[in-house]
Amino acid sequence: MRIRIDLAYDGTDFRGWATQPGLRTVQETLGSALATVLRVDRVDLVCAGRTDAGVHARGQVVHVDLAEEPDLDRLVRRLNGVLPPDVRVRRAAVAADGFDARFSALWRRYAYRIADRSDLLDPLTRSHVLAWPRPLDEELMNQASATLVGQQDFASFCKQREGATTIRTLLDLTWTRTHGGLLVGTVRADAFCHSMVRALVGCLVAVGEGRKPVEWAAEMLHAQRRDPAVAVLHAHGLTLEEVAYPVDDELAARNQLTRAKRT
Repeated sequence: MRIRIDLAYDGTDFRGWATQPGLRTVQETLGSALATVLRVDRVDLVCAGRTDAGVHARGQVVHVDLAEEPDLDRLVRRLNGVLPPDVRVRRAAVAADGFDARFSALWRRYAYRIADRSDLLDPLTRSHVLAWPRPLDEELMNQASATLVGQQDFASFCKQREGATTIRTLLDLTWTRTHGGLLVGTVRADAFCHSMVRALVGCLVAVGEGRKPVEWAAEMLHAQRRDPAVAVLHAHGLTLEEVAYPVDDELAARNQLTRAKRT
């Protein structure tokens, strides 16, 4: 019986999603809580996106395979009673046939939040909004962002792993101001490689400050190699907001398509 779990967490005090010996991670914390509630030795969790240390999530999706279907409402209540306050389970449901939290996803959407004026600085939001000391021009950042959209090799913006592809389809990348003036970058792609979003933001902030021209972002992309001039910005400004899936009868096909190596 495959169960889908939707959860949110404040990543401040976690060393990312993936279990690491001796470190506090979201996977270890949720897995331990599930094992306690279900009275089993361990559970295996698969998530939609393995967030890095310090990155937050409002829309993380996880699946777990159980021997039998639990009372789902009771499961959610008991989990939230056991979990620490920086992790909350929002809902649990029986997954449709073919569902895989990772491989069935159509896209993931992240938001990066920046306060680039002194009047926007708020100590109450310091854990999920980056305080930037200089004003940023969102129009220039949007012009540069447009040159990155599409199926591309994002090797310039990824921490590469041996044997893994860095080809991704960036569906959109835009910058807007909230009513209060906060700068928010919204990025959506079929998948992301390690540190990709924060490297993209670092590149675009350099353009927004006027330190680099609009064309620089495309130049970095086409170089297909990491450049120390592209900063990987702080993790705490980044939040996984949403993961989208196809309708139930298309889940299995999406699963197979995603597992195929991008070329």
